[in-house]
Amino acid sequence: MNQWDARLDDSKHNVVSRYGADLIALLAPQPGERILDLGCGTGHLTCQIASASVDVVGLDNAVSTIAQARANYPNLHFELGDATDLHWNEAFNAVFSNAVLHWIGQPEKVISGVWRALKPGGRFVAEFGGKGNVEAIAKAIHHALLVAGYASGEPFNPWYFPSIAEYGTLLEQQGFQLTYATLFDRLTPLTEGDKGMQNWIAMLASNLLTPVPVEKRASVLTTIEDNLRSTLYQDGTWFVDYRWLRLLAIKPAHSEQVQEEDL
Repeated sequence: MNQWDARLDDSKHNVVSRYGADLIALLAPQPGERILDLGCGTGHLTCQIASASVDVVGLDNAVSTIAQARANYPNLHFELGDATDLHWNEAFNAVFSNAVLHWIGQPEKVISGVWRALKPGGRFVAEFGGKGNVEAIAKAIHHALLVAGYASGEPFNPWYFPSIAEYGTLLEQQGFQLTYATLFDRLTPLTEGDKGMQNWIAMLASNLLTPVPVEKRASVLTTIEDNLRSTLYQDGTWFVDYRWLRLLAIKPAHSEQVQEEDL
């Protein structure tokens, strides 16, 4: 799948780890804590978290990605697993996730698994694509497909970009207390010059081109670039119109059952 292939390329498309420091600051790991890095990729942020003297577990669902993470950081603990089927029960002080959850179309399963994995009083810190993320690029792809006579729409959409209200409601329905949430723009330059946009689409949005035969894609990509050049290209550099949802949610220290007994 597109997202996991991109994570293997540590020399390009390294936005995941490059912009992770702010989210780790929100996580505020404390010595002695146990933390789950959910969707750890090749392990760079897992290592940064571990440097705070915490016991960190990195989880990812791609065999090749976990293999690369283990090669990068042989002293850290990485597991192969699915974010919609977490197996831990009250095992972590915090669950951390960066640039992953927008790839998972079953948010309720992720949230319930995170809830189970957290100890009472634990925190869930995450950043992922929010409502309006890569909207200009998605519209340009959609328009280019229609012009070329190909189908476009939800069947080929690999992403889940919720609003604060939408995701906050799911968290609160599970029992979390949403204490911080923000949706913000991060216009991000690509490093591959004139080929930057085509490379980004090949890495992260190729699902949207599924209806287009391989031999016809070059023409469609040119149309996409033409549609975006006036807004996302400047001085030889392509940009991505990212919009990120960042949040902090707390699992209350006392369950409803304990609260009832206290009453």
